[in-house]
Amino acid sequence: MKTVKISLNSIDKVKAFVNDVTKFDTDFDLVSGRYVIDAKSIMGIFSLDLSKPIDLSIHGENAEEVLEALAPYIVQ
Repeated sequence: MKTVKISLNSIDKVKAFVNDVTKFDTDFDLVSGRYVIDAKSIMGIFSLDLSKPIDLSIHGENAEEVLEALAPYIVQ
């Protein structure tokens, strides 16, 4: 499992993010405080506080490939 911080601070970014993660056959979780949401659920993402970075947990073997595809959302 790999965890990175991402920023989804606009509606368009959320839509693009969900489209990008659904291309992978891997499980993704978004963790914000005590809430854990499936990253492929657009409604779940909108239930989170998107004003600050969120932890993205990638459960799979191909984490490096996923990180390349999700680079625009990753916060350093």
